[in-house]
Amino acid sequence: MTALVATVAVFMSVGLLFVLANLLLGKLVRPNRPSVEKGEIYECGEKPVGTAWIQFDLRFYVVALLFVLFDVEIAFFFPWAVVFGEATQAADAGHPAARSFAAFTFVEFLIFFGILLVGFAYLWRRGDLEWVRSMSNERPPSATRGG
Repeated sequence: MTALVATVAVFMSVGLLFVLANLLLGKLVRPNRPSVEKGEIYECGEKPVGTAWIQFDLRFYVVALLFVLFDVEIAFFFPWAVVFGEATQAADAGHPAARSFAAFTFVEFLIFFGILLVGFAYLWRRGDLEWVRSMSNERPPSATRGG
């Protein structure tokens, strides 16, 4: 077993022991007094209205998905900024290949940002960024003939 594997194994064992010791200590110390009031549903201090089994509005899902999508894509800018900054510093130090690499990374950034803008424009045009959509563009349901 190499020293690195042993170090990782000891680190993971100590971490797991720390977590289990705290869980056990919490179970031993905390009071256990169940009651009907503790078992009730709690929603920000308000009494629940209706049943929990309702159809979830799709707009919440779309907004959350768009947030995660753009948030993760923006996170890709940080590694790019580090590489671009190091290439620019190397180019300023007199390395000729670094200047072309910095230019390449800048063009790569512009292409990536352009793709993000196209996706954002598509979502904006489609109306996914509007919380309340106008119903004027929607077609009314076709009337069915009664028998």
